[in-house]
Amino acid sequence: MSRSQGPGSESQVSDRRRFLQSSLLSGMSAALLPGIAAAHELATSPHFPAEVRPFELDEATISDLQAAMASGTLSARSLTEKYLARIEAVDQHGPAVNSVIEVNPEALSIADRLDHERAEKAPRGPLHGIPVLLKDNIETSDRMSTTAGSLALLGSRPAEDSFVVQRLRQAGAVILGKTNLSEWANIRSSHSTSGWSGRGGLTRNPYALDRNPCGSSSGSGAAVAASLCAAAVGTETDGSVVCPSSANGLVGMKPTLGLLSRSGIIPIAHSQDTPGPMARTTRDLAILLGALAGIDPRDPATAESAGKAASDYTKFLDADGLRGARIGVARKYFGFSDAVDKLMREAIDAMQHQGAVLVDPADLESHGKFDDTELTVLLYELKADLNTYLANRPGVQVHSLEELIAFNERHHDKEMPYFGQDRLVEAQSKGPLTSPEYLKALEANHRLSRTEGIDGVMDKFHLDALIAPTAGPAWLTDLVSGDHDTGGSSNAAAVAGYPDITVPMGFVFGMPVGISFFGRAWSEPTLLKLAYSFEQATKVRKPPQFLSTVKL
Repeated sequence: MSRSQGPGSESQVSDRRRFLQSSLLSGMSAALLPGIAAAHELATSPHFPAEVRPFELDEATISDLQAAMASGTLSARSLTEKYLARIEAVDQHGPAVNSVIEVNPEALSIADRLDHERAEKAPRGPLHGIPVLLKDNIETSDRMSTTAGSLALLGSRPAEDSFVVQRLRQAGAVILGKTNLSEWANIRSSHSTSGWSGRGGLTRNPYALDRNPCGSSSGSGAAVAASLCAAAVGTETDGSVVCPSSANGLVGMKPTLGLLSRSGIIPIAHSQDTPGPMARTTRDLAILLGALAGIDPRDPATAESAGKAASDYTKFLDADGLRGARIGVARKYFGFSDAVDKLMREAIDAMQHQGAVLVDPADLESHGKFDDTELTVLLYELKADLNTYLANRPGVQVHSLEELIAFNERHHDKEMPYFGQDRLVEAQSKGPLTSPEYLKALEANHRLSRTEGIDGVMDKFHLDALIAPTAGPAWLTDLVSGDHDTGGSSNAAAVAGYPDITVPMGFVFGMPVGISFFGRAWSEPTLLKLAYSFEQATKVRKPPQFLSTVKL
């Protein structure tokens, strides 16, 4: 969940130095970053470095890195070493972005094996030897933890890799580490500070360190923006891929539900959860999306992708893709910011200049009508899905939502120093998934977001896609009062289970803002074509400068 969309919440900070000395962390992997130990101090210190050293891989694309490895200029090992050094310099120290919760102690050995394979055979594909970071709710069966940022899951190890990690390993990616997130993917509290977790502390936005990276894939967004990896994987229930992508100047996609498997990912709600790729360019995102997609027997929803998924999404990228496209302007998502509205006007002009036909307005008939039913569904499914997950996760301290709530109360000073767990308590009060309230809300969600929502307006105006501002510029992080988000457009695609891609469209006082292209189920090829064409026509992305605050 993204905080900008309401129902979910992720956050919090604690004094990691004191906590590292407590018995809860006995046996914890030595691979945990030393910088995490001082997360509270880093989160509250007003002193930021004035300079970040130039980095030779800054903004390097996956194609750039493959070309360097093919020529012998770089190897998977040297590439991994450089990103690990970058994490040490920028994430743990220097500006202390604090986006990486743990580095993989096996990363260099994985890179060595991949270099040997390249020399003896050939690269497996475009991700061979490429370092990728994962959100810390995506399971890896290795020496790293998977905790959703919660102290309650420390000390346990998943029995096997999540399906998307299996796919990445098969593609030859180097799993570089895990990224911080809004704890429990931002579903714990309605008053959270995004980018905070009890385990990881507070992640900062690399464009302005006092600004929020948005959640819940906050660490993935900040890490990719800061060139701590080539690309990353996040997860979304509503906004948690597209909002941090927008806030950190990235391309991010929430795909159709079922295109990517959820098995081995700590859940919120099965009717909306999905992993999603995050990258600095649309091409890099397309490469990652193709590697992640696949049918997984452990996730029945992926059966729907048969005949609809592609192993190579780069073939849909077309710099002239906007020409002749009919794009609807979902104008009811506008109006929360004059500056963002101005960027949208410029984006619309740019698309028209590229030959697109803009239908304006093209609003969802059901706009604003499924906010309450969305939350109802999420709370019911959270209880059911998390109970099932915890009951089957080996070696955990908590085995149900009820036990998790009790754990947080017992460790209130470390888990809830800034905000509570009202959403978890609400979910615990819900009944089973056979409850009439749940079934009625789920039916309303699908009808209002699909037939009377995205499909309805696209049929009415014969559209290829809809556009809207992804979110506003990043807000000031506020541990006292929680998030101060302004608006966003992720909810319709999230509730429908339909695809949504965000691309940088400009800056507001130096803070990036994205534009979303969303549409029907399985329309990823069309959305990628449009997003790539817009990206190539505008080319507005700029790397972060790690400023202490926004220049007004």
